[in-house]
Amino acid sequence: MEILSLAQTGFDSLFPAFEAAFADYEMQLDALQLQKMLTRRGFDPTLSFAAFDGDRIAAFTLNGIGTWKGLRTAYDTGTGTLPQYRNQGLATRIFEFSLPFLRQAGIRRYLLEVLQHNEKAISVYRKLGFRVSREFNYFRTPREQLPPVKRLGCFTGSVRCLDRHPFGALPDYGDFLPSWQNSDEAIARSSGDFIVLGAYEQGDWLGYCVLEPAAGDIARIAVRPDQRRRGIGSALLQEALNRNRAQELKIINTEVRCTALTEFLRTLHITVSGRQYEMVREI
Repeated sequence: MEILSLAQTGFDSLFPAFEAAFADYEMQLDALQLQKMLTRRGFDPTLSFAAFDGDRIAAFTLNGIGTWKGLRTAYDTGTGTLPQYRNQGLATRIFEFSLPFLRQAGIRRYLLEVLQHNEKAISVYRKLGFRVSREFNYFRTPREQLPPVKRLGCFTGSVRCLDRHPFGALPDYGDFLPSWQNSDEAIARSSGDFIVLGAYEQGDWLGYCVLEPAAGDIARIAVRPDQRRRGIGSALLQEALNRNRAQELKIINTEVRCTALTEFLRTLHITVSGRQYEMVREI
Protein backbone atom coordinates (compact mmCIF):
# COMPACT_ATOMS: atom_id res chain seq x y z
CA MET A 1 0.00 0.00 0.00
CA GLU A 2 1.43 3.38 -1.04
CA ILE A 3 0.17 6.83 -0.04
CA LEU A 4 0.38 9.46 -2.76
CA SER A 5 -0.92 12.90 -3.61
CA LEU A 6 -3.92 13.01 -5.92
CA ALA A 7 -2.22 15.58 -8.15
CA GLN A 8 -1.91 13.03 -10.97
CA THR A 9 -5.27 11.30 -10.40
CA GLY A 10 -8.10 12.33 -12.69
CA PHE A 11 -11.73 12.69 -11.74
CA ASP A 12 -12.61 9.59 -13.78
CA SER A 13 -10.54 7.53 -11.34
CA LEU A 14 -11.57 9.44 -8.24
CA PHE A 15 -15.34 9.29 -8.70
CA PRO A 16 -15.67 5.46 -8.75
CA ALA A 17 -13.62 5.28 -5.55
CA PHE A 18 -15.78 7.95 -3.91
CA GLU A 19 -18.95 6.20 -5.05
CA ALA A 20 -17.79 2.83 -3.66
CA ALA A 21 -16.60 4.29 -0.35
CA PHE A 22 -19.93 6.04 0.28
CA ALA A 23 -22.28 3.44 -1.18
CA ASP A 24 -23.75 2.79 2.29
CA TYR A 25 -23.93 6.49 3.22
CA GLU A 26 -27.28 8.19 3.74
CA MET A 27 -26.61 10.86 1.11
CA GLN A 28 -25.53 9.85 -2.40
CA LEU A 29 -23.85 12.07 -5.01
CA ASP A 30 -23.65 11.59 -8.74
CA ALA A 31 -20.58 12.67 -10.72
CA LEU A 32 -21.84 16.19 -11.43
CA GLN A 33 -22.88 16.73 -7.82
CA LEU A 34 -19.47 15.60 -6.59
CA GLN A 35 -17.71 17.95 -9.01
CA LYS A 36 -19.83 20.84 -7.78
CA MET A 37 -19.19 19.93 -4.15
CA LEU A 38 -15.43 19.78 -4.69
CA THR A 39 -15.41 23.16 -6.40
CA ARG A 40 -17.48 24.81 -3.69
CA ARG A 41 -15.31 23.41 -0.92
CA GLY A 42 -12.01 24.38 -2.52
CA PHE A 43 -10.69 20.91 -3.40
CA ASP A 44 -6.94 20.93 -4.06
CA PRO A 45 -5.72 17.61 -5.55
CA THR A 46 -2.08 18.46 -4.89
CA LEU A 47 -2.79 18.59 -1.13
CA SER A 48 -5.20 15.65 -1.11
CA PHE A 49 -3.98 12.09 -0.63
CA ALA A 50 -4.95 8.48 -1.15
CA ALA A 51 -3.70 5.01 -0.27
CA PHE A 52 -3.17 3.00 -3.45
CA ASP A 53 -3.24 -0.77 -3.74
CA GLY A 54 -1.33 -0.97 -7.00
CA ASP A 55 -3.25 1.34 -9.33
CA ARG A 56 -6.44 1.15 -7.29
CA ILE A 57 -7.54 3.74 -4.73
CA ALA A 58 -8.17 1.98 -1.41
CA ALA A 59 -8.82 5.04 0.77
CA PHE A 60 -8.64 8.79 0.34
CA THR A 61 -8.94 12.21 1.92
CA LEU A 62 -10.01 15.08 -0.33
CA ASN A 63 -8.83 18.37 1.13
CA GLY A 64 -10.25 21.80 0.44
CA ILE A 65 -7.86 24.70 0.97
CA GLY A 66 -8.85 28.21 1.96
CA THR A 67 -8.87 30.77 4.75
CA TRP A 68 -10.74 30.21 7.99
CA LYS A 69 -10.82 32.77 10.79
CA GLY A 70 -7.76 34.44 9.29
CA LEU A 71 -5.61 31.30 8.96
CA ARG A 72 -4.79 29.13 5.96
CA THR A 73 -6.88 26.04 6.59
CA ALA A 74 -7.39 22.57 5.17
CA TYR A 75 -10.95 21.28 5.17
CA ASP A 76 -11.86 17.60 4.93
CA THR A 77 -14.15 17.57 1.91
CA GLY A 78 -14.43 13.79 2.02
CA THR A 79 -12.59 10.94 3.72
CA GLY A 80 -13.55 7.45 2.61
CA THR A 81 -12.31 3.88 2.56
CA LEU A 82 -13.54 1.22 0.17
CA PRO A 83 -15.33 -1.60 2.05
CA GLN A 84 -12.69 -4.28 1.43
CA TYR A 85 -9.95 -2.05 2.92
CA ARG A 86 -11.67 -0.96 6.11
CA ASN A 87 -10.40 -1.58 9.65
CA GLN A 88 -6.78 -1.20 8.54
CA GLY A 89 -6.26 2.34 9.86
CA LEU A 90 -5.81 3.79 6.38
CA ALA A 91 -7.60 7.07 7.11
CA THR A 92 -5.27 7.70 10.05
CA ARG A 93 -2.21 6.85 7.97
CA ILE A 94 -3.31 9.19 5.19
CA PHE A 95 -3.92 12.04 7.63
CA GLU A 96 -0.56 11.64 9.34
CA PHE A 97 1.19 11.35 5.98
CA SER A 98 -0.43 14.61 4.81
CA LEU A 99 0.62 16.79 7.75
CA PRO A 100 4.19 17.67 6.58
CA PHE A 101 2.88 18.60 3.12
CA LEU A 102 0.12 20.76 4.59
CA ARG A 103 2.55 22.55 6.91
CA GLN A 104 4.95 23.14 4.04
CA ALA A 105 2.08 24.74 2.08
CA GLY A 106 1.43 27.17 4.93
CA ILE A 107 -1.63 25.39 6.32
CA ARG A 108 -2.02 26.03 10.04
CA ARG A 109 -5.42 24.54 10.84
CA TYR A 110 -7.43 21.48 9.86
CA LEU A 111 -11.24 21.61 9.92
CA LEU A 112 -13.85 18.92 9.38
CA GLU A 113 -17.47 17.99 10.02
CA VAL A 114 -18.77 14.61 11.08
CA LEU A 115 -22.25 13.23 11.68
CA GLN A 116 -22.87 12.86 15.40
CA HIS A 117 -24.05 9.28 15.08
CA ASN A 118 -20.75 8.28 13.41
CA GLU A 119 -19.14 7.43 16.74
CA LYS A 120 -16.31 5.43 15.19
CA ALA A 121 -15.12 8.35 13.07
CA ILE A 122 -15.46 10.78 16.00
CA SER A 123 -13.28 8.50 18.13
CA VAL A 124 -10.61 8.40 15.41
CA TYR A 125 -10.63 12.18 15.05
CA ARG A 126 -10.31 12.70 18.80
CA LYS A 127 -7.28 10.39 18.88
CA LEU A 128 -5.76 12.49 16.10
CA GLY A 129 -6.06 15.59 18.28
CA PHE A 130 -9.30 17.11 17.00
CA ARG A 131 -11.71 18.86 19.35
CA VAL A 132 -15.35 19.74 18.86
CA SER A 133 -15.69 23.45 18.08
CA ARG A 134 -19.43 23.65 17.26
CA GLU A 135 -22.59 21.61 16.82
CA PHE A 136 -24.68 21.95 13.67
CA ASN A 137 -28.22 21.02 12.70
CA TYR A 138 -29.05 20.05 9.17
CA PHE A 139 -32.46 20.01 7.51
CA ARG A 140 -33.63 17.97 4.49
CA THR A 141 -37.30 18.04 3.52
CA PRO A 142 -38.88 16.56 0.36
CA ARG A 143 -40.45 19.26 -1.75
CA GLU A 144 -43.89 17.65 -1.71
CA GLN A 145 -43.96 17.78 2.10
CA LEU A 146 -43.49 21.55 2.22
CA PRO A 147 -46.76 23.50 2.49
CA PRO A 148 -46.99 27.02 1.07
CA VAL A 149 -45.24 29.51 3.32
CA LYS A 150 -47.67 31.93 4.89
CA ARG A 151 -46.44 35.49 4.95
CA LEU A 152 -46.94 36.78 8.46
CA GLY A 153 -46.13 40.08 10.11
CA CYS A 154 -46.10 43.60 8.75
CA PHE A 155 -43.48 43.34 6.00
CA THR A 156 -44.83 45.31 3.04
CA GLY A 157 -41.72 45.29 0.89
CA SER A 158 -40.63 42.97 -1.90
CA VAL A 159 -38.22 40.13 -2.51
CA ARG A 160 -36.21 40.15 -5.70
CA CYS A 161 -33.30 38.31 -7.24
CA LEU A 162 -30.21 40.49 -7.32
CA ASP A 163 -28.72 40.97 -10.77
CA ARG A 164 -25.22 41.34 -9.38
CA HIS A 165 -24.28 38.74 -6.81
CA PRO A 166 -22.76 40.50 -3.80
CA PHE A 167 -20.63 37.47 -2.85
CA GLY A 168 -18.04 38.54 -0.32
CA ALA A 169 -20.13 41.59 0.61
CA LEU A 170 -23.23 40.06 2.18
CA PRO A 171 -24.47 41.98 5.23
CA ASP A 172 -23.57 40.46 8.57
CA TYR A 173 -27.17 39.77 9.59
CA GLY A 174 -26.66 36.20 10.84
CA ASP A 175 -26.27 35.01 14.42
CA PHE A 176 -23.31 32.70 13.79
CA LEU A 177 -20.28 32.27 11.56
CA PRO A 178 -21.29 30.24 8.48
CA SER A 179 -19.69 26.83 8.14
CA TRP A 180 -16.92 26.23 5.58
CA GLN A 181 -19.25 25.19 2.77
CA ASN A 182 -21.53 28.20 3.34
CA SER A 183 -18.83 30.85 3.76
CA ASP A 184 -18.48 33.81 1.41
CA GLU A 185 -15.33 32.19 0.03
CA ALA A 186 -17.09 28.90 -0.73
CA ILE A 187 -20.10 30.56 -2.35
CA ALA A 188 -17.82 32.73 -4.48
CA ARG A 189 -16.03 29.62 -5.79
CA SER A 190 -19.35 28.38 -7.18
CA SER A 191 -21.00 31.72 -7.81
CA GLY A 192 -22.59 30.55 -11.05
CA ASP A 193 -24.63 27.96 -9.15
CA PHE A 194 -26.19 30.42 -6.69
CA ILE A 195 -28.71 33.21 -6.69
CA VAL A 196 -29.12 35.87 -4.02
CA LEU A 197 -32.61 36.94 -3.02
CA GLY A 198 -32.88 40.29 -1.29
CA ALA A 199 -35.75 41.60 0.84
CA TYR A 200 -36.24 45.34 0.44
CA GLU A 201 -38.56 47.90 1.95
CA GLN A 202 -38.41 51.59 1.02
CA GLY A 203 -34.96 51.02 -0.46
CA ASP A 204 -33.51 49.35 2.65
CA TRP A 205 -31.92 45.90 2.38
CA LEU A 206 -33.49 44.03 5.31
CA GLY A 207 -32.63 40.40 4.63
CA TYR A 208 -31.28 37.94 2.10
CA CYS A 209 -31.28 34.29 1.10
CA VAL A 210 -28.52 32.52 -0.87
CA LEU A 211 -29.95 29.59 -2.82
CA GLU A 212 -28.52 26.94 -5.12
CA PRO A 213 -31.69 26.24 -7.17
CA ALA A 214 -30.47 23.06 -8.87
CA ALA A 215 -29.67 21.42 -5.55
CA GLY A 216 -32.38 22.96 -3.38
CA ASP A 217 -29.65 24.14 -1.00
CA ILE A 218 -30.19 27.28 1.07
CA ALA A 219 -26.65 28.24 2.01
CA ARG A 220 -27.62 31.35 3.95
CA ILE A 221 -30.80 33.03 5.14
CA ALA A 222 -30.64 36.04 7.43
CA VAL A 223 -32.70 39.04 8.48
CA ARG A 224 -31.41 42.25 10.01
CA PRO A 225 -31.80 41.81 13.78
CA ASP A 226 -33.90 44.94 14.30
CA GLN A 227 -36.32 43.85 11.55
CA ARG A 228 -37.13 40.33 12.68
CA ARG A 229 -40.61 38.94 13.36
CA ARG A 230 -42.05 41.07 10.56
CA GLY A 231 -42.47 38.25 8.04
CA ILE A 232 -39.25 38.96 6.12
CA GLY A 233 -37.78 35.49 6.67
CA SER A 234 -40.96 33.75 5.51
CA ALA A 235 -41.14 36.01 2.42
CA LEU A 236 -37.53 35.08 1.55
CA LEU A 237 -38.19 31.40 2.10
CA GLN A 238 -41.31 31.41 -0.07
CA GLU A 239 -39.39 33.00 -2.94
CA ALA A 240 -36.63 30.44 -2.48
CA LEU A 241 -39.20 27.63 -2.73
CA ASN A 242 -40.64 29.23 -5.87
CA ARG A 243 -37.21 29.19 -7.49
CA ASN A 244 -36.09 25.79 -6.21
CA ARG A 245 -35.68 23.21 -9.01
CA ALA A 246 -34.71 20.26 -6.82
CA GLN A 247 -36.96 17.62 -5.30
CA GLU A 248 -36.02 18.62 -1.77
CA LEU A 249 -35.02 21.61 0.31
CA LYS A 250 -31.73 21.50 2.23
CA ILE A 251 -30.38 23.80 4.90
CA ILE A 252 -27.05 22.42 6.07
CA ASN A 253 -25.04 23.46 9.13
CA THR A 254 -27.01 25.91 11.23
CA GLU A 255 -25.60 26.24 14.71
CA VAL A 256 -27.53 24.28 17.33
CA ARG A 257 -27.29 27.21 19.72
CA CYS A 258 -29.11 29.43 17.21
CA THR A 259 -32.53 28.37 18.47
CA ALA A 260 -34.31 31.31 16.80
CA LEU A 261 -33.51 29.93 13.33
CA THR A 262 -34.42 26.39 14.32
CA GLU A 263 -37.76 27.54 15.71
CA PHE A 264 -38.45 29.69 12.64
CA LEU A 265 -37.93 26.68 10.36
CA ARG A 266 -40.02 24.43 12.63
CA THR A 267 -42.99 26.77 12.32
CA LEU A 268 -42.72 26.28 8.56
CA HIS A 269 -42.71 22.47 8.94
CA ILE A 270 -38.97 22.20 8.24
CA THR A 271 -37.59 20.07 11.06
CA VAL A 272 -34.12 18.91 12.04
CA SER A 273 -32.97 15.83 10.12
CA GLY A 274 -29.71 15.29 12.02
CA ARG A 275 -26.71 16.86 13.66
CA GLN A 276 -23.03 17.23 12.96
CA TYR A 277 -19.95 18.20 14.92
CA GLU A 278 -17.53 20.73 13.56
CA MET A 279 -14.08 19.63 14.70
CA VAL A 280 -10.78 21.46 14.47
CA ARG A 281 -7.10 20.83 15.03
CA GLU A 282 -4.17 23.23 14.80
CA ILE A 283 -1.30 21.90 12.70
